[in-house]
Amino acid sequence: MDSFTAIIRKGEKQYVALCPEVDVVSQGFTIEEAVNNLKEAVELYLEEIGMPENNNSEVFLVKFEVKNGKTAEIIR
Repeated sequence: MDSFTAIIRKGEKQYVALCPEVDVVSQGFTIEEAVNNLKEAVELYLEEIGMPENNNSEVFLVKFEVKNGKTAEIIR
């Protein structure tokens, strides 16, 4: 059994779940539903496409900050 990562974000009406190892996305009205739908989507992806050859099993989640607003002024 392979292990995968789920990144979950709250959308307007549903939770959106992304599996970065195979770049598959699904959604659900609860976090549990979003993860279950993502599992099914990843299983179907692997049945159809197979495991990517360049699959790096390490996934790093890094949180960082950026300044709000303009990053550069346009000079005319």
